[in-house]
Amino acid sequence: MPASQSSQRLPLNYWKLWGASFISNTGNGVTAIAFPWLASALTRSPLTISIVGLMSQLPWLLFTLPAGVITDRLDRKKIIIATDLLRGAVTALATFVLIFHRNDFVHVKNPLGAYHGGSQSLILGTMMCASFLLGSAEVLGNNSSQTFMPEVISEEHLAKGNGQMWSAEYLTNSFIGPALGSLLLGVAIYLPFLVDAGSFFASAALISLISVQARKIVKSDRGAHQSATGTFITELKEGFAWLMGHEILRPMAFTLGALNFFSQIAFASYILFVQEVLHVSVFIFALLGTAGAAGGFLGGLVSPKIIKRIGEGRALTVALVGMPAVTASAFFMHSWYLLYLAIFMETFISVMWNVVTVSFRQTIIPPQILGRVNSGYRFFGWGSMPLGSLAGGLLVNILQGHISRNLALRIPFLVAGAIGLITWVLARKSFTSERLEAARVHAAGQD
Repeated sequence: MPASQSSQRLPLNYWKLWGASFISNTGNGVTAIAFPWLASALTRSPLTISIVGLMSQLPWLLFTLPAGVITDRLDRKKIIIATDLLRGAVTALATFVLIFHRNDFVHVKNPLGAYHGGSQSLILGTMMCASFLLGSAEVLGNNSSQTFMPEVISEEHLAKGNGQMWSAEYLTNSFIGPALGSLLLGVAIYLPFLVDAGSFFASAALISLISVQARKIVKSDRGAHQSATGTFITELKEGFAWLMGHEILRPMAFTLGALNFFSQIAFASYILFVQEVLHVSVFIFALLGTAGAAGGFLGGLVSPKIIKRIGEGRALTVALVGMPAVTASAFFMHSWYLLYLAIFMETFISVMWNVVTVSFRQTIIPPQILGRVNSGYRFFGWGSMPLGSLAGGLLVNILQGHISRNLALRIPFLVAGAIGLITWVLARKSFTSERLEAARVHAAGQD
């Protein structure tokens, strides 16, 4: 086999990591349709539904920074396994609650009046607690998984590896998972959650098969680093200070925070928007999820080529303009077909942003503080999501008292688009190809 062909192949350890991600994200996709549909069967309040979503996002605001220190202190492979096992156990417990109350749900395919039991508060409370615990485990597991990638593949393969990982994630999270979830939901309310629990256990088993040699070197470096800096708080501050001192990563984190904030404003009451404004069934709701899968899968495969052709700076500009513009267009839609196209386009563009920014972070951040800096980045980038969800739910709740509910469910998309375009105006000069390359050269010179 020619050396050039061999060098292009990703190692077996990568495919084990990819397989684990494929399995667990399929489970996530199954419950991605089941969670909001279940919530809408229990309540029609935009604020309550936004709070259910908020609970899964709140850990990104609360625990992201300490998760970075833990990621750098402990074996990242073991962290991923432990968090997968925890998520499997939590989902299994939530499943048992639903099994116990399964006879209270009728006509789940039509959420209006689907619940006839007297344990609404108990089930909603269980959902919120489970969402919070699952989100907390995800914060640590996701950060560990992303910082684990450079230990599995070499630097020159990061863009390719990340692209294929994103493609698989969108394929499973938004296509295979939701399609399977809609079928399972039609059979029994608890089946999607049972499948999700099993996916986490299977993912943990596959991760345990990964063997990496570089881990010992990183742990040794980290041990010396700990003796120099001392306490947990000191280490946390060091990673945070490194992020705040970087002239590109700092505004990139703030920009991602703004993007996720406006996205959550738009989608806080998404389930009510598609049910009441577009009048979709559970099958069409799952079908809408395939738009994200198609856009994400194609984006993961094609975006590295687009980025190479137009440059990283222009790719990020396309993302900053395209995402809010597509989001705002949903305000005018009366058909789920058009929404499908919009979700496809937005997801495709967002993957291009992710491929550039994730590979950039993995390249320039020193390995011994990668977890802490990455978590600081996500504190700003993802910590804004619960704030956006709360703002979106409150916005609809307030507006429906003064205008029609139909219009109230539309307006968040327009507000989100406006915030996104303002973000582009403020950030458009920060991420040029020249600045990104200069940062890589500078980081390579410090190795």
